[in-house]
Amino acid sequence: MQLINLIKALRITLVHTTRSYSQEYTPKALRSLKAKSTRNNVQFYVDAYRVRAVAGNGGDGCISFLSAWCKDHAGPDGGDGGHGGHVIFQATHSVKSLNHCKSVVTAKHGEKGYNKDCNGKNAQHVLVPVPLGTLVKDERGRVVADLCVEGMMFVGARGGAGGRGNKFFLTDTQQAPDIAELGAAGESNTYNLEVRSMAHVGLLGFPNAGKSSLLRALTRARPTVAPYPFTTLRPHIGMVPYDDYEQVAIADLPGLIPGSHKNYGLGIQFLQHVERCRGLIYLLDGTDNPQIQYNTLRNEIKQYNSDLMGRPSCIVVNKIDVKEGRENFEGMKRRVDVIGVSAKTGLNLGELLRVVRGMYDSGEVTDEVQS
Repeated sequence: MQLINLIKALRITLVHTTRSYSQEYTPKALRSLKAKSTRNNVQFYVDAYRVRAVAGNGGDGCISFLSAWCKDHAGPDGGDGGHGGHVIFQATHSVKSLNHCKSVVTAKHGEKGYNKDCNGKNAQHVLVPVPLGTLVKDERGRVVADLCVEGMMFVGARGGAGGRGNKFFLTDTQQAPDIAELGAAGESNTYNLEVRSMAHVGLLGFPNAGKSSLLRALTRARPTVAPYPFTTLRPHIGMVPYDDYEQVAIADLPGLIPGSHKNYGLGIQFLQHVERCRGLIYLLDGTDNPQIQYNTLRNEIKQYNSDLMGRPSCIVVNKIDVKEGRENFEGMKRRVDVIGVSAKTGLNLGELLRVVRGMYDSGEVTDEVQS
């Protein structure tokens, strides 16, 4: 009886403790965005890659003669060799860049034939997923494939056919053939893969204009930020999610200097990245005469490819948290339609995201009309 009363007392104590805890507990507000990545290896976007495709060799045919218990000379029973594997490039929406590609892609060889009419196993094909809109060029620079449709495939290297065993050469006049075929050698080709459509929107600007800082503020990407020019040597991609579950890819492109169309600085390599973006954002340093920067950027784009001038674009002045940047932004605002932001403090980034979504929607309409 005393034990039962003790158990009841413990239950009452636990109930009171739970009630008092639940009344005092107030849940904290959840973060609207996930935390930044903590990985040490920073990923960058690879939109061009050189790949060597090596297919598998076919298996050799077998020379064998069956000797059964009831018949010593039962005839040839050598099986055929298996076929070598192909190397196939397949377009898919599940990958966005060529980071995963290897410089050499090798398929396995086919298995050799065996006695008792056993054929060798065929090697499996190697599928290399590539983004939609990937161009496959041979060593001479000719386009051999344009993988622009979901699931579209291109056989980069064909596997060798398996050799036939001596059972295949059995005829009425040749009852004991002692010959077999060797497996054919697989192809070995070298291709240059280029992603034609890199990102929806590209950030254009002079070195140290704040492109990497702005991409860090808008997305979870982690491009290098440093106080010296040309810190971005390769494109970085960040995804901006919207409330309707649409995602817009923004690319941080290497810096541009006067004369880039003549291959100064990073030159033609930079301008090739610009050519693969649907929309453009001219990011200007508000503390260093943004009007001259804008005129230079427009001139370089026009000299390289005048068709880029007709793509959706907007002008953004960065560093308006500084007094000089704010004054230059106000002066430029009187002449052209411009957006002022601060990548460091996050000022006015919401308006920029609305403009980016408008550029993305207009780009989709343009693509539908052209198709």
